Amino acid sequence: MKTAKGIKILLVDDEPHILQFLEMGLVNEGFEVQTASDGADAIEQAADFKPHVVILDVMMPEMNGFEVVKELKGDGSSQVGIIMLTAKDEVEDRVKGLTLGADDYMVKPFSFEELLARIQARLRNQFPDLLGEVVQGPFRLDDRRKEIIYMDKVLELSPTEYELLKFMIINCGIVLSKTLILDRVWGYDFGGEENIVEVYVRSLREKLGDKEHKLIRTLRGVGYRVDLP
Repeated sequence: MKTAKGIKILLVDDEPHILQFLEMGLVNEGFEVQTASDGADAIEQAADFKPHVVILDVMMPEMNGFEVVKELKGDGSSQVGIIMLTAKDEVEDRVKGLTLGADDYMVKPFSFEELLARIQARLRNQFPDLLGEVVQGPFRLDDRRKEIIYMDKVLELSPTEYELLKFMIINCGIVLSKTLILDRVWGYDFGGEENIVEVYVRSLREKLGDKEHKLIRTLRGVGYRVDLP
């Protein structure tokens, strides 16, 4: 990545070896990093440090990760990106974390490269000005102008199409379920049908000339994934 100057990350985990490993890797990438070994310390540090991204373990003594998310995102005003870490892949835990305000979820063990990709996705989504114009494969995304350029051509997109394609681009390579897409693009209070996602994906494919679905792939029964060269 090596474009992380001025970007702050708070690591929260009660396992010292994980903190040390992640801190060393992220500092090497150019991030400004602080660590906390428990939830109360994390909340205190977040108030002073004002991180852009918090990488947060779920299972911690006394104050768990869910309680920390609730404190950090409780009133809905914080832009901080939260990536939760867990040793078990339980749907209920993921739903609970995302409902409270977490932005992403990773199951231990994970690769450092994947963590970097997810950090980058959070920054692109929540702090695009830190990274300037986002370039992903054949796409250039300018969130300030609300423009997406594909193959050197500005795409004519509705506001919802823009937000959907933006969400898929910044999370390229990650499988996105229809439920997650609805929550992030249409909002938690959306009362419509899931097939609205299919309608908008179909429209995006037409505008991208993606007739063979090689750019926006459908994983039947799972969701969608954007694959970029």
